[in-house]
Amino acid sequence: MRSDEILKSAADKIGVKALAAGLKLSPALVYKWCQPCRAEDPDGSGALNPLDRLAQIVELTGDIEVVNWLCKQAGGFFVPDVEVDGRDVRTDLIVGAQQLVKEFSDMLEEVSRSIANDLCIEESEAVRIRHHWETLKRVAERFVTACEAGMFGPEMKGEG
Repeated sequence: MRSDEILKSAADKIGVKALAAGLKLSPALVYKWCQPCRAEDPDGSGALNPLDRLAQIVELTGDIEVVNWLCKQAGGFFVPDVEVDGRDVRTDLIVGAQQLVKEFSDMLEEVSRSIANDLCIEESEAVRIRHHWETLKRVAERFVTACEAGMFGPEMKGEG
C-alpha cells in the first residue's frame, strides 16, 4: 500500500477532523496527506506526508533506528526482510546459527558485566542490555524466518 492509503485508513478510524484536532493541524493538511502525492505531478492535490518523510529520513541517513523507535512506540520491534541470494546454503546456515549464538552471548556478557561489581543493574546498564536484546531479537527473527521460508531446505541446495 502507498503511504497515503495507510494514512487514510488510519484517519478513517477516528475521522480526519478528530485526527487533525488531536495533532493540532488543519483538517485540510490531513486530507492532503491522505491523497496521492507525486513529484512528477506538481498540480496533484496530495502533500508529502509524515510516512513519506520518515522513509526519506531512513533513506538519507541509512539509519533504521528511526524505524525501530517507531516500532517500539507501537509495541514491537523492527526486523528487516530476509534476503535470498545464490550463496552456499550450508555456509549461510552455519553463519546464521553462529551469529545467533554470538548475539545471545553478547547480551549475556553485558548482563554479567553489569552485575560484576555490585550485583545490581543501573539504568545506563539496562539501556545497553536492551540494545543487545533488540539486536538478538532481530537476528533470531531473521534466522527463524529464513528457516520457515525453506532457505536452508534441500531444495535450496539443489537436491529437490
